[in-house]
Amino acid sequence: MGAHSVFLILFGVIAIAIVVHGQGQAGFISIDCGSPPNINYVDTDTGISYTWDAPYINSGVNANVSEQYGYPANPVLPFPLADVRSFPQGNRNCYTLTPSDGKGNLYLIRASFMYGNYDGKKALPEFDLYVNVNFWSTVTFRNASENVIKEILTFAESDTVYVCLVNKGKGTPFISALELRPMNSSIYGTEFGRNVSLVLYQRYDTGFVNGTGRYQRDVYDRIWSPYSQPSWNTTMTTGYIDIFQSGYKPPDEVIKTAAYPKSDDEPLELSWTSDDPDARFYAYLYFAELESLKRDESRKIKIMWNGSPVSGAFNPSPEYSMTLSNSRAFTGKDHWISVQKAADSTLPPILNAIEIFTAQSLDEFPTIAEEVYAMESIRSTYKVQKAWTGDPCSPRLFPWEGVGCIYNDSDHHIKSLNLSSSGLQGPIALSFRNLSHLESLDLSNNNLRGFVPEFLADLKQLKYLNLKGNKFVGFIPKSLRKESKAGGLALIMDEQNICHSRSCRDRNNIIVPIVVSTLLILLIAALVIICIIRRERKIGLEYLHHGCRPPIVHRDVKTANILLNDNLEAKIADFGLSKVFPEDDLSHVVTAVMGTPGYVDPEYYNTFKLNEKSDVYSFGIVLLEIITGRRSIMKTDDGDKMNVVHYVEPFLEIGDIDGVVDARLHGDFSSNSAWKFVEIAMTCVKDRGVHRPTMNQIVSDLKQCLAAELAREPQSLLEKEEKNRKTIPVRKYSISDYISSSGSVSLTFGDNNTHGPTAR
Repeated sequence: MGAHSVFLILFGVIAIAIVVHGQGQAGFISIDCGSPPNINYVDTDTGISYTWDAPYINSGVNANVSEQYGYPANPVLPFPLADVRSFPQGNRNCYTLTPSDGKGNLYLIRASFMYGNYDGKKALPEFDLYVNVNFWSTVTFRNASENVIKEILTFAESDTVYVCLVNKGKGTPFISALELRPMNSSIYGTEFGRNVSLVLYQRYDTGFVNGTGRYQRDVYDRIWSPYSQPSWNTTMTTGYIDIFQSGYKPPDEVIKTAAYPKSDDEPLELSWTSDDPDARFYAYLYFAELESLKRDESRKIKIMWNGSPVSGAFNPSPEYSMTLSNSRAFTGKDHWISVQKAADSTLPPILNAIEIFTAQSLDEFPTIAEEVYAMESIRSTYKVQKAWTGDPCSPRLFPWEGVGCIYNDSDHHIKSLNLSSSGLQGPIALSFRNLSHLESLDLSNNNLRGFVPEFLADLKQLKYLNLKGNKFVGFIPKSLRKESKAGGLALIMDEQNICHSRSCRDRNNIIVPIVVSTLLILLIAALVIICIIRRERKIGLEYLHHGCRPPIVHRDVKTANILLNDNLEAKIADFGLSKVFPEDDLSHVVTAVMGTPGYVDPEYYNTFKLNEKSDVYSFGIVLLEIITGRRSIMKTDDGDKMNVVHYVEPFLEIGDIDGVVDARLHGDFSSNSAWKFVEIAMTCVKDRGVHRPTMNQIVSDLKQCLAAELAREPQSLLEKEEKNRKTIPVRKYSISDYISSSGSVSLTFGDNNTHGPTAR
């Protein structure tokens, strides 16, 4: 552990015990960039609480400044400058700040940089700073020990503020500290309103006597640099001055001191030369009378810029601070501000402080919010390992990797997205649907699974779709096939496991002797398995658990042990592993776990404790097989084994019920009913038996689900059964071809590799 790390830990411990009598820090964001993980501390010089930066950025490398510039060689080094975060990878890396006051408000953002030869190269870098999508400033250094501070006042256009470092090819960008302060949105006004940001040029405490330049009484935490000239004197007061009369609220240490000329008739003058003759400057001058004037004395001041008046003559108040500024920007190369004594004044002019800013136009536009949210969701869902920070499209020279954009006069849209070979896993996320201007989408060579979603056809501008090299199953949505055949869409994908047109329906069809929705058939199948009254004789899991005395746990509930005859009457078969329980004992410890892999309750497997909830788990697997059309344990294309529970979970996480339900239902179901069915199944397969429902509860829930599905049919189930007693393949499926010699029926889904029998 380096000396800096040890010092940091000790500093943090000491800081906890310090009672800081500083300014309120509500809304402050203070980040020590590059500090060790989970380090939070109070800077004893300022009383400001700093935190580590990992929660604000997911790229970059931490480093300490070299021993020559850090501790203990430089004991007065401000603590946040002792370490840095550098960005050797990517052209643009952004911190994501979320101000507590939200969008529409004014914020001061300050970034600090000290090179300190942190990389051992002794090479001073040069790089650019951006706030959101607009240029802020270029960072340069005169030497390795220089503390470069950049500050900007800007209105937040959204609830998120991005501070980005951009590599210009002149060395690796880095940062030492980043701070955000909420401001009063009514101050620092310009003729351009909120259409510009103000970049700090200089902030001077012209009456400086002593202090650090950063004061706990400054509610905005500004840094005031001392400034004087040989022809100036200073004065101060210990009396009370109201600093809260104005929204600018200069700290006491600044407003209670002032400069005045040694010669009463001379002005106080400041001048500067701009490298950019088109730069627009705004000056904010602070005044307060610090002396008790005699009856025959007066102090009247006027402000001039390049010989032109900025304000009329005025008297500084002895009671409160005043702030005056130019209503129109100062432009040109040479600038000269003169604070002069008015003709009828008996006393010389004074100046307590001055701030000078340049106006930075907000010329760039962001990507529309809906598409930004979609891209952030895609990044989060798939954990995309790219330098995806800040706005996806702007600034124009630095869009996200793999992203192409349309740049309009008022907003920007994403027109192409290339995520080929990006390690994506799981189903295609719903977020892609919100990229409504997408013309090209390349998702090739990933590990995407499940079905090709119908919503891709909703992307009306889409002309190129590459899904090759993934593990999709099922059918290609009709609308995509139609667009591809018409030549409006270049559709590229593997043929394996994908069905075109009617080919999906040619695989082990189910023929149903009644005209009903396909989900309705699945619900009936589930109910007849669990609870069927067959004339006077009760059969089914509910009866075994709640109708038998003593209760019976089957221990081998699976599709192969559930028989349906041609009247859809169910029997539970194979009681060879069943266990009878005493009525006063709800669980039983066994010496060996029995059952079929894929259906065995994990809790029973791990604890050897058997109870009725073990059957509930197995039945939940059967329900998932019914709704998905997949086996309890399936093989992936990599040869790995996957339980049907793990297959379903990723779809549920993103709210994709279509991805869960067997593709051969072709959307012929109520989403509400399907969700209810899947929720019942997932409740059955919870890790702990105590959290699973009883068979009675499952029956009740399935009946509600069945009632909801029946309600959307034009005729009742009984009417349809009577009318269509002969086998009529009406929608997609039939059953009569699979009646066995024993009179039982096999309900079979898919082929032997991907799909399996759901009830037999």
